[in-house]
Amino acid sequence: MNQQPYYIGAHVSASGGVQNAPLNAKKIAANAFAFFTKNQRRWVSKPLEEKAIKAFKENCAALNIFPEQILPHDSYLINLGHPEAEALQKSREAFLDEIHRCEQLGLIYLNFHPGSHLRTLSESECISRIADSINWALAQTQGVTAVIENTAGQGSNLGYSFEQLAEIIAQVEDKSRIGVCIDTCHMFAAGYDILTLESCAEVFDQFAKVVGFEYLKGMHLNDSKGGLNSHLDRHHSLGQGEIGLEVFKFIMSDDRFRGIPLVLETIDETIWEAEIQMLRQFAAGVSV
Repeated sequence: MNQQPYYIGAHVSASGGVQNAPLNAKKIAANAFAFFTKNQRRWVSKPLEEKAIKAFKENCAALNIFPEQILPHDSYLINLGHPEAEALQKSREAFLDEIHRCEQLGLIYLNFHPGSHLRTLSESECISRIADSINWALAQTQGVTAVIENTAGQGSNLGYSFEQLAEIIAQVEDKSRIGVCIDTCHMFAAGYDILTLESCAEVFDQFAKVVGFEYLKGMHLNDSKGGLNSHLDRHHSLGQGEIGLEVFKFIMSDDRFRGIPLVLETIDETIWEAEIQMLRQFAAGVSV
């Protein structure tokens, strides 16, 4: 039985330097966090400074937050399945830089959106291109696991089904350095019914069979403004959207979700601490 703790936090700001991210996690009583190691809307950012790297590690250690509790996210600009060679290489090099930043910070995960075919490639061609991009980057790095985030299936984005995630993993050469982050808003918007405890059990049993819990390295806990199968990537605060609270009760009562970062990306950061406390109460079996 998995007796590791539940690691619960939010995607916090790293404004002013990466060393501030763990301090911002502390402010909301989190024991996990996500953050961007660079400006997520720019291709190129200045390298991490040694003093910022040192301060980041010191701040994490002081808060007893270890690498397995941290889920950094890469730039939104990156498309590892881009149909055009020049744009694909630009994305690959940016992704490689993101992994190098994680290496510098002593981190073990990098969360990323898989990619989009832009209605130019077939889905299978794009999936192969994504896997090739991952292989290219992993071959030049060490110690960091590439963590694929499921998508809502909006536009031409891939990775919205368990089968697509499994196919990408199947084509990655080093299975020890590939994983998955499941976003509850995205999975709901992609058509997975997680409205009741019973339907949650069915959906995650399906995940176990198709992908496998050994690949689950983190989760984004978000309610959804869009309805089931809406393909809308619009997050909401827990219990205030179309999903409700049952899936979060399910997650917090299932040992398979222990020991990985469970990260809020909900829309009102002023209530993150309250949402974290609510999740902890679910884990303790307390009704809210």
